[in-house]
Amino acid sequence: MLDEIQNFLSLDYWRSFLKSPTKKKLTENFLSLSLLQGLNYILPLITLPYVVRVLGVEKFGLIAFAQAFLGYFVIVVAYGFNLSATREISINRENKEKVSEIFSSVIFAKIILACLSFLVLLSLLFLVPKFRTFWLLYLLMFEIVIWDIIFPVWFFQGVEKMKFITMIAFLSKLITVVFIFVLIKKPSDYILYPVVDFIGNIIAGAWAIKIILKNFKVKLKVPGLENIKYQFKEGWHIFISNLAISLYTTSNTFILGIFTNNIIVGYYAGAEKILKAALGVFSPLSQAVYPHINKLLSASKEKAIKFIRKLFILMSGGTFVLSLIIFIFSGTIINIILGNNYQNSIGVLRILAFLPFIVGLSNVFGIQTMIPFNFKKAFSRILIFAGLLNVFLLLVLIPFLKEKGVAVSWLATEIFVTTSMFFYLEKKGIKIFSAKINDK
Repeated sequence: MLDEIQNFLSLDYWRSFLKSPTKKKLTENFLSLSLLQGLNYILPLITLPYVVRVLGVEKFGLIAFAQAFLGYFVIVVAYGFNLSATREISINRENKEKVSEIFSSVIFAKIILACLSFLVLLSLLFLVPKFRTFWLLYLLMFEIVIWDIIFPVWFFQGVEKMKFITMIAFLSKLITVVFIFVLIKKPSDYILYPVVDFIGNIIAGAWAIKIILKNFKVKLKVPGLENIKYQFKEGWHIFISNLAISLYTTSNTFILGIFTNNIIVGYYAGAEKILKAALGVFSPLSQAVYPHINKLLSASKEKAIKFIRKLFILMSGGTFVLSLIIFIFSGTIINIILGNNYQNSIGVLRILAFLPFIVGLSNVFGIQTMIPFNFKKAFSRILIFAGLLNVFLLLVLIPFLKEKGVAVSWLATEIFVTTSMFFYLEKKGIKIFSAKINDK
């Protein structure tokens, strides 16, 4: 392993890496995705200090609860297409007719899921008093579900042309930031929060679809039922995995809101937003290499695992440093970004500080290794058990520790996920530390 690290850090390795046409494309996509993630996380962090102060802890907590609630519908509509469709596009990118078929099938599948989700939402708003009180907010927040349909990041990942989506995202986030400062002036303006988000999203989404249809010559047509069924089948295990992941991500804020109040949710959500911005730092690397690993694996398992080992070195080292910085400077970070009214968030952020390191490892073991090597069922099972574990811990810890209980539960669950994936790969003969691959 030491020789592998020394080779990875050598100048000769990086010279040859950057000269390779394939690696050049990978680097370009990584840089584009880095900028995209920066827009997704850094720009909201610019508005976050303003929003939390103008809206106050309670209304900010309400917005966070609404986002968590609608997040379940986003998971349904996203299904497993974020990985399964990316893989399909990546493999068939040279076949324009096949790409059009995949794109059309996925879009129509998402529309079907969105219509069903909207009917469920209306039923809940009518039947459940907690949701009925702020029904208009939840209805407007459905825009994040529409955004998932019209902003097909998975397509641009599959064709490895992320520069387009980066430009579009910049426009969307810039419009949103401007309207937040212009329109949100007092706590009662919380209802405008999803509106300003939707304005930027609908413009950017329309632009993205136009680029796909014009620049990539994709033809959007009504797909056959068999094609839609095939896409649902391909994404099923990933959907179950995403649903399980929601039990220890989206569900944290949602369950906390069910059992406590919007003020406590605000304390937790403030720390969580900062932590998720940190998690997003290495997300571009993950998204850029995923189609590349699938391509390598279709040619050679040995080449794929060798690349995964290099990814492991980079991901583990970078995320550990990031986690250490967050842990040491938790108090300063909270005071600067959220302000003095969020002192309860400091303890939460300190507990969550090492999640970037733990999640970084699980990403390498799970998304980058288990899914490409077709261990999707095992991947789903691990995440289902993790989700159930988290819900159990939440129900036990929230009554005693409130927002800190949620943080402890999330940390413990992510440790379980990472260790389970590591030992599963060891059992299957994929030893990332020794680069040996045995078919079992």
